[in-house]
Amino acid sequence: MKYTKKEIFSIPNCLGYFRILLIPIFILLYVKAETKSDYYVAAAVILISGITDFLDGFIARTFHQVTELGKALDPVADKMTQGAIIIALMFKIEKMWMLVVFFLCKEAFMGINGFLLLKRGKKLDGAMWFGKVSTATFYICTFVLICFPNLNRVAVVSLMGVTAFFLALSFVLYIPVFYRMYKSA
Repeated sequence: MKYTKKEIFSIPNCLGYFRILLIPIFILLYVKAETKSDYYVAAAVILISGITDFLDGFIARTFHQVTELGKALDPVADKMTQGAIIIALMFKIEKMWMLVVFFLCKEAFMGINGFLLLKRGKKLDGAMWFGKVSTATFYICTFVLICFPNLNRVAVVSLMGVTAFFLALSFVLYIPVFYRMYKSA
């Protein structure tokens, strides 16, 4: 697929590139964080990423700048950011590796099925409502974990549990969606 210069450098796509560039900055800030203010700065980077995620979609829809590149770039930037967040959290939170494994399994399922269906001429056209709820919950819970590294164990486990529940819900609810897509392909 060939993209025009206008598509490549559209404002929404540039915001997507910016979100990807924020990933190593967040990782570095979070992993090296020692004080409360260090953690707040790392959280601010994630907040900026979230704001640019909202803005890129809003601008693309409002100003008719939706592109095929943007449709691919946005979820890639989302998944890279989410992966970076939980992998970084894994360095500071005991048992976070379980959530990492769960996240990777869900995303592998989504990616493999998306790829196989694309080869059959089908594609998931945007996230379903339950995927959006799962993503929002993920960001809220992990944002709290980033901001408040000294939460008690019960709060940390609860936030991880809520995140895992919504990841699982999204995973389970996507199964029939993919099944119907395979049947119609």
